[in-house]
Amino acid sequence: MEYHVKDLSLADKGKLRIEWAEKDMPVLRQIRERFEKEKPLKGITIAACLHVTTETANLMITLKSGGADVYLTASNPLSTQDDVAAALVKYFDIPTFAIHGEDTETYYQHIKEVLDRKPNITMDDGGDLISTLHKERQELIPNIYGGTEETTTGVIRFKAMEKDGVLKFPVIAVNDAYTKHLFDNRYGTGQSTIDGILRATNRLLSGSIFVVAGYGWCGRGVAMRAAGMGAEVIVTEVDPLKALEARMDGYRVMPMKEAAKIADFIVTVTGNINVVDKEHFEVMKDGCIVANSGHFDVEINLKALREMAVSQRDIRENVREYQLPDGRRIYILAEGRLVNLAAAEGHPAAVMDMSFANQALSAEYLVKNHQKLQPKVYKVPDELDFEVARLKLNAMGIKIDQLTDEQKEYLSSWEHGT
Repeated sequence: MEYHVKDLSLADKGKLRIEWAEKDMPVLRQIRERFEKEKPLKGITIAACLHVTTETANLMITLKSGGADVYLTASNPLSTQDDVAAALVKYFDIPTFAIHGEDTETYYQHIKEVLDRKPNITMDDGGDLISTLHKERQELIPNIYGGTEETTTGVIRFKAMEKDGVLKFPVIAVNDAYTKHLFDNRYGTGQSTIDGILRATNRLLSGSIFVVAGYGWCGRGVAMRAAGMGAEVIVTEVDPLKALEARMDGYRVMPMKEAAKIADFIVTVTGNINVVDKEHFEVMKDGCIVANSGHFDVEINLKALREMAVSQRDIRENVREYQLPDGRRIYILAEGRLVNLAAAEGHPAAVMDMSFANQALSAEYLVKNHQKLQPKVYKVPDELDFEVARLKLNAMGIKIDQLTDEQKEYLSSWEHGT
């Protein structure tokens, strides 16, 4: 297939929305302007498996401006914005394979479509592209310079592959860049998750008991925003350091079995499986709303809930009601998938600006340095991370101090004492 989108007639609307997002992505704009002049990706084929949103569209346009042949597929069936996919095909000549709500078979067929283009660089959000390549298309590996990974979940997968000795090419952990996880994960996930919950339910958060499972950077962001809207936040954790940090930040901390008894809302942001399980459904109060903002739809054990329920129905868009034998009702948002993308529009463009700037610069880095890299997971080089921060500050009109020669000498010397 040349492309596979829902309806090309949606392209005009998508183009306008891509333009709207671009206005809030000044770092990527500065990189695109340089790429247009220098063409650092000329002759390179890039296969990307990312959320097909307005922000991703601007990344694809930037990569193409750098000379790359770009092919895009969706990393989540419910996050695809059909108008954006149509616009990428019609107005930007970027082959896109993504349809909102596509089934699992179509999802993996689309992944195979972009792999058929024999990429030099892969871009992942969650790891399905590289995982499929390693399992089914190893003949493509000699052609691969390396890959990038956008999420905590994907980085964990690739580090496990590296540990087991099965990772066949270098992967840059874009998620681990400071200008990604400190901002995208915290402020992006925080705002967009609350946005998705409110759009799906139209419920008041103020005065509610809001449980956040996991206190990584995403969990911090969700807890911060829920508390800011007047909710009483409870954090559940398995990591004693993160649990202690959550308590020091002012939140109650307890096991999920206890939190589930009193929760009005529960949101999972762990990247792990069955964080909300049968034992938790058994004690939830009537009307509890459960959502996920971790990468995959495995954090909530929906199989167990379906087996427990005597009936289920879609009561609102992105809200499914499960009634239990005793009459209690539990509400699952967005089928347990990413609520911030399925029920809302994902992260605001201003925060994705930095994340996708890291993606673009990491692709350039792979082109220049792939021959020196081993099949390992690498952090984004500090110089790229700092460049993104510098460009962001510049776009915001913010200036900062610089160390004097005297200060540099003091910091680098061991001879200066008290």
